[in-house]
Amino acid sequence: MAELIGPRLYCCSNCRNQVSLHDDIISKAFHGRNGRAFLFSHAMNIVTGPKEDRHLLTGLHTVADVYCGDCREVLGWKYERAYEASQRYKEGKFILEKSKIVKDNW
Repeated sequence: MAELIGPRLYCCSNCRNQVSLHDDIISKAFHGRNGRAFLFSHAMNIVTGPKEDRHLLTGLHTVADVYCGDCREVLGWKYERAYEASQRYKEGKFILEKSKIVKDNW
């Protein structure tokens, strides 16, 4: 069996553009618009939409949708600001929906 070289990645499920590293997962216990979602410390090859305030399960947040940099599929969102002190750890982090990403190099 061939040994895998390089990091484990997540890619856009639509076009296979690499969008995040497995090692950047902070939590798998999040919910997106379409079910389970992962919280990542970083994302790559993405485009960020305009900021807007949204009422989420954990309160009011300023978020920006994130899109695949290649096909422009909506993958999730970026937390720009959390209004509750207990939620500030999310600021600058990314939610990527499990249904929108696939594993690569596993």
